[in-house]
Amino acid sequence: MAPTKSAEPVPGLTAGAQGMRAQAGLLPYALLAFGVALPIFVWVASHAANASWMSASFAAFAVGWGAFYGAVGWLKTSAATDLRTRARVQILGGLVWALAIAQLAAFAQFAGPARETLLLLTLGAAMICVVFTAPWLPSLLIVAPAALAGPLIALLLRPQDQPIARLALAASALALALAMLVNRILRTQFALAAEREILIAERGEQAEAARRLARSKSDLVSTLSDEIRNGLTGVAHVLASAAGRGRAAPSRQQIGAALDAVNDLLAVLNTTVDAESAEAGRLSVEPRPVDLTALARDLVLLNRPAAAAKGLELTVHVDAALAVGPGAAIADPARARQVLAALIGNAVKFTVRGRVEVRVQRAGERRVSVAVADTGPGLSEDELLTAHQPFQRVARTSAGSSGAGLGLPLANQLARLMGGDLRAESAPGVGSCFTLDLPFDPTAAPAPAEPAPPPEASARRLRILTVEPEALSAAMLRASLEQLGHQVVHAADGARAVELARVCDLDVVVVSGAETICALRALGGAAGRTPAVALTGGDAEEAQAALAAGADALLRRPVAVPAAARALAEALSAKAPVNERAVA
Repeated sequence: MAPTKSAEPVPGLTAGAQGMRAQAGLLPYALLAFGVALPIFVWVASHAANASWMSASFAAFAVGWGAFYGAVGWLKTSAATDLRTRARVQILGGLVWALAIAQLAAFAQFAGPARETLLLLTLGAAMICVVFTAPWLPSLLIVAPAALAGPLIALLLRPQDQPIARLALAASALALALAMLVNRILRTQFALAAEREILIAERGEQAEAARRLARSKSDLVSTLSDEIRNGLTGVAHVLASAAGRGRAAPSRQQIGAALDAVNDLLAVLNTTVDAESAEAGRLSVEPRPVDLTALARDLVLLNRPAAAAKGLELTVHVDAALAVGPGAAIADPARARQVLAALIGNAVKFTVRGRVEVRVQRAGERRVSVAVADTGPGLSEDELLTAHQPFQRVARTSAGSSGAGLGLPLANQLARLMGGDLRAESAPGVGSCFTLDLPFDPTAAPAPAEPAPPPEASARRLRILTVEPEALSAAMLRASLEQLGHQVVHAADGARAVELARVCDLDVVVVSGAETICALRALGGAAGRTPAVALTGGDAEEAQAALAAGADALLRRPVAVPAAARALAEALSAKAPVNERAVA
């Protein structure tokens, strides 16, 4: 905060700091003012009786002037950035002038006929100090009274000088009052300027956030447009063939390709939603003890067919102490699985030949790491930086593969949310190694695996009534339930569902809407006791309303086969099936 030639407010400074800076900006002019006044003082003092004392006084004045000049020069250096040190230097510099004025007042007191003239000139010099201390309140309260004290005391010492002394005292009081008024105005101005700078900074941050959001949306649309268009185009062609619009029905290979395209599209959309949620700060984790060894082995097992299809060796190595010893990683199980699935999946996807190795080991007393190393194409430092940027893909290695360029950025964010870290090492032509570090608790034990669904949920073929007004959702629900081997009866609305429940022998009803569940529960006899699964969109209030209406289990859209199986098992365990006969 070097002194400037003006008292303009400076961004980021408080009102007090701006006042100090404004005063520092006036200090060179204070030197000039005293330099202009000095010849006048010398001319008047030359008529004094004690000329030898005058020489000594001016020598002391020159020393003080030099010290003050050095302080002004110091304020222009980078060492003056500390506000406390700067404040001390500015006040000490002002006190140097006050001492010089006091010494000149003592000289004028014994100057003979020139006494009154010299004392009034000295008082004028003190008022110049008052003017230059006005911008900063501490200096005004300390330096200004010290500068005025010498001339005023000298004038008040002789009774015959009382009229002039009273006039000088009134002028000094008026000067101090005006200086306080100016200081008050400046402090108000500086406070307003500080508020303005804060508002400008906040507006700048908001503008930058809006620009980031706009860039994010633009990148999102640009990235997803190709992924969605390519995936849905392939699925549309296969469905058109299946619907009889082509010359031949689609082959199993075509259907498999369409299914792969849909799965890739779902993976891209899920990753994009998670990345946007993490960017907005809406993504949360629930850390708890996790069996990282079992998780790594499970993911390796899932990726082994894809690795075998490419001729890759996919192995997992677990530190012996970690495999048999106590303790567990502390992480969100679903998010830890998501990060490791992305790392292992990327290694298998981008490695053309060689091997992929997953190594689980302790990384300290309170840390555990999972390293995924491959013999893939490898990345340079610039390419590694690109890979960690959202919506950015490395053209050299990702040509011909699907993805939104969000896997690694999202993995980084999830690792940090869980109190961990994600490190990357890579070399072109050699391969890459991505290491996930997580907290480790030597005394914790991982939660036991979820129990398997009751045997009746999978051993029996159930007759299920579904109520879903939306055609696509109804088709997805029917397909999921039929994949589980159950017979599905569909109703387009709640009224039709109540009619079917009254006359049909049903095992479970899967319905959308609390009103329909209430209507079903109002039926008499066994029909009113049929186990009910409520379809929800994930809203907590909707789920509570469905349970209050009499639902035995909840199933969230979009429906997945494992989730449907768990919901049916939960509903059947809550109530015994009404229809005890097996459905052929």
